[in-house]
Amino acid sequence: MLRPLNKNVILKKEEEEKKTASGIILTDSGKDQPSYATVVAIGKECEAKIKENDKVVYKEYSGTKVKVNDEEFIIIEDEDILAVVE
Repeated sequence: MLRPLNKNVILKKEEEEKKTASGIILTDSGKDQPSYATVVAIGKECEAKIKENDKVVYKEYSGTKVKVNDEEFIIIEDEDILAVVE
């Protein structure tokens, strides 16, 4: 597992629903969609008021993508997290 250092946070990207409950397959509308993720781990110096398992919105093109044990994660600075989804 990854352990973030300093002000970094490890996120696991949320998969967007591509099909409705009735089975209709949705296509991308061409608009930028917000980037949602779940907080996996938080660095000791993180100043954001978040905790593990929080759902957050983060800046689209920030962070570093890494793959560990066939799972993809994003390592991001706490200042690039924009909101907590409640």
